[in-house]
Amino acid sequence: MDFNYTQEQQMLQDSIEKFLDKNYSFGTRREIIAARKGIGAPAWEGFAELGLLGLPIPPEYGGFGGNAVDTMIVMEALGRRLVVEPYLSTVVLGAGAIVLGGTEAQRRILLPSVVEGSMKLAFAHWEPGSRYSLSEVGTTARQEGGFWVINGRKSVVLHGAVADLLIVSARTSGQSGDAHGISLFFVNPTEPGVAGHDYPTYDGMRAVEAEFTNVHVNAESLIGVLDQAYPLIELVVDRGIAALCAEAVGCMGALNAATLEYLKTRQQFGVPIGRFQALQHRMVDMLIQYEQAKSMACLAAVRVDSPDAGERRRAVSAAKELIGRAGRYVGQQAIQLHGGMGMTDELNVGHYFKRLTAIDATFGDGDHHLSRFAAAESAGEAMPVQSKSRWKQLV
Repeated sequence: MDFNYTQEQQMLQDSIEKFLDKNYSFGTRREIIAARKGIGAPAWEGFAELGLLGLPIPPEYGGFGGNAVDTMIVMEALGRRLVVEPYLSTVVLGAGAIVLGGTEAQRRILLPSVVEGSMKLAFAHWEPGSRYSLSEVGTTARQEGGFWVINGRKSVVLHGAVADLLIVSARTSGQSGDAHGISLFFVNPTEPGVAGHDYPTYDGMRAVEAEFTNVHVNAESLIGVLDQAYPLIELVVDRGIAALCAEAVGCMGALNAATLEYLKTRQQFGVPIGRFQALQHRMVDMLIQYEQAKSMACLAAVRVDSPDAGERRRAVSAAKELIGRAGRYVGQQAIQLHGGMGMTDELNVGHYFKRLTAIDATFGDGDHHLSRFAAAESAGEAMPVQSKSRWKQLV
């Protein structure tokens, strides 16, 4: 397998890194967080000008038709800079749901606005008590006249406060826990009956606890096929997980670079502490964890759009579990090797560790994805024998 980027992908990587180096310092991030908006207008406008907001959107709607590997390149760069803007919620989750399940009219109206940066989206799916189960949907939608009436609550809606449009899952038939009977709807957050509490998360992001009370949306707000949104939700979330894995790799790469630089400059007994063999060994272990994580992030990006759903689930869950462990190890070692400084708010090391910890818990922690991987294996989902053998070697 060729792991080298194409010339276009190398240009994409260079352009976003140059933009972030010039316009997105750690101080800039602090200012955005302090403003309590979760987004900086200059950064978002810059992403639009670079074409990042339209990267995975088909060309017929103003995008570039990029794949999951292209998204991986962007997310890794965002992770290195601890970018807090709603790229994941708008481009990967929101626009991804529209591309995969939206009608032609919905795509032509909404996707060009996402590309130009005037439309921000939020994916409102998880609910209190649902843990990581995608089928635990208690929010309901019933038909009343020519409208759908939505009632329920959603938790941890990432960047919900800045969203111009919410994508809300609701149960249109069946019971909570059933995969069948879930539908997706567009909901304008300014509609009567929509309420929410915006709050900061400990890693610098923002989220909303949303409540829907007799919210009326028209029939054209339905996304995809009635009662059959579960496969779409699962695919969109798997794409989000693959993107988060790439972001975690960017965080780990930045932590390794910062720690190595500190070991080279911090002196004790008249020599840099990087000369001490015990610390060199720990630095090597951090590098190994990073390289393993990067390999698994690549695997997830390559397999996330596989037509074989079982292969996709196994690759994504294996990557999420391993990267969660690797991120925890790299973060802990980086803080310890920085000594007391690693615990201070002024140093970015602790902020990277917070983000890695949040990524580990987002869309399923390690235990959840180990169980999901085991379930996919025991179910005997279709995978060619040779491919299965290579997979076991990778894991």
